[in-house]
Amino acid sequence: MSAIERREITGFSNPTVKYLRNLRDKKHRKREGKFLAEGLRLLTDARECGRLPETLVMAGKRDAHPLLDELEAAVAGNGGDIIETTPDILTKITGKDNAQAVVGMFAEFDTSLGALDRSRGDIWMVAQALRDPGNLGTMLRTCDAVGAGGLILIDDCADPFSMEAVRASMGAVFTQQIGRATWDEFVPWLRGADGQLVAASLRDAVDYRGAPYNAPCFVLVGNESRGLPEAYEGECDLRVTMPMKGRADSLNAAVAGAVLAYEVLAAVEK
Repeated sequence: MSAIERREITGFSNPTVKYLRNLRDKKHRKREGKFLAEGLRLLTDARECGRLPETLVMAGKRDAHPLLDELEAAVAGNGGDIIETTPDILTKITGKDNAQAVVGMFAEFDTSLGALDRSRGDIWMVAQALRDPGNLGTMLRTCDAVGAGGLILIDDCADPFSMEAVRASMGAVFTQQIGRATWDEFVPWLRGADGQLVAASLRDAVDYRGAPYNAPCFVLVGNESRGLPEAYEGECDLRVTMPMKGRADSLNAAVAGAVLAYEVLAAVEK
């Protein structure tokens, strides 16, 4: 096997460093169609899902690991760019003081509704105007945990390809299908085939435990502070409520989605 070719970068002003650092900004990501993921675990998850970074950036001084060797060989075999650099430059690229020893640049996935395979799961998560990237990443992890088909983002949501969302997903950004659409696009797509739309609500709602869930079930979660618009709730086939025993009047959006997803999972697996 031929030796793997690596580029060495030591200067902060290098154009590649500037390009990669700019991918932390949404506008630059959208224009370039690229995003960053850091850490050997995330990049290994990506490789196992058939997704390889176009550029692999590694610390020159790093601990040897067989998974990193396999990743580097796969990227090189796919014609990717492999860069060795300093921990300080990795920190500049990622914006983290304790940056991981490896970072990958990926091409963004097709997030159109038409690219989704509806037969992929009996449960889907749907988030409307979710603004916190940590919540978005957590919802992706929930999708992975319950064997969902994926996560559909409605209206003005946080960017699933931001570094914060990718980190919070713990690799689920690579295992899950992701769709993005407006509400007016989503509803005709949903009604174009079988699918039950379920949301947590206080309007004409039944207890979430033992509710009549049907597969495929689309679990809809609203904005962290405002919840779902009334018209959106009105479109739902089933509205459920969760008991609040303390002073809090609601759960965190991602937590509520996880609770509902597991209740749906129990129902559809019977």
